[in-house]
Amino acid sequence: MADCNHDCGSCGKDCADRDGGIPKFPLNSESRVGKVIGVISGKGGVGKSSITSMLAVASLHQGKNVAILDADITGPSIPKAFGITEKAKGNEEIILPEKSRDGIKTMSINLLLENETDPVVWRGPVLGNVIQQFWGNVVWGDIDVMYVDMPPGTGDVALTVYQSLPVDGIVIVTSPQELVGMIVEKAYKMAEMMDIPVLGIVENMSYFKCPDCGGIHQIFGESHIDEIAAMYGIKNVAKLPMDPAVARACDEGTIEGLRNDEIDKLALAITE
Repeated sequence: MADCNHDCGSCGKDCADRDGGIPKFPLNSESRVGKVIGVISGKGGVGKSSITSMLAVASLHQGKNVAILDADITGPSIPKAFGITEKAKGNEEIILPEKSRDGIKTMSINLLLENETDPVVWRGPVLGNVIQQFWGNVVWGDIDVMYVDMPPGTGDVALTVYQSLPVDGIVIVTSPQELVGMIVEKAYKMAEMMDIPVLGIVENMSYFKCPDCGGIHQIFGESHIDEIAAMYGIKNVAKLPMDPAVARACDEGTIEGLRNDEIDKLALAITE
């Protein structure tokens, strides 16, 4: 193409200059990854990273070797949720992932920064290079399922992951507000453009169950997620309540101690 900058990772067009249509980042020779599941949200603040963590824990309890690639470079929170404080080790060629208490392998920019509160103020191409390093330079070993915690929205990093990693499918995390239909539609259409199936939807903070009377209260309004899922032919839907225990577990680094039947069923459905 005449206006091509030869940066296929930042381009959504399918042209003759591509090798096989879309160039994929290679894994290193010490790694084998079975399934790659992206976890995305159209907007921030809906609990995407906590859902990623819970899905990974559920898959681990189902007997799988599990890893999390934290692609939310500017807002990494996976190490915090698992209580991982050790820094990743490596050299110019390879990086060794850190493991959670129960053995989930994890790589995040916070495992490389000297101070985890340092801001990451990098432009899109640099962020894309980090994703490439996390995929190809990390010695993941033998992994059955890898969850990729994506940044919110449909920007550069999401495009890099979709185009350059062998993503088998995605899970959309959302909340019950009326604008959610539009947000889910954007996320769905982007995945459709990349020819990646949507395997499930998680409606987080769907309702609040009063601990005193047991009544169900829809704090953010009536749920429409079933209608949205039916519109797009998405079969796997999980509705999670507002639960202070989840926030507390993420803050305290004890997310591996939480179990949720809805998440367990979803994890099994999307990986099997």
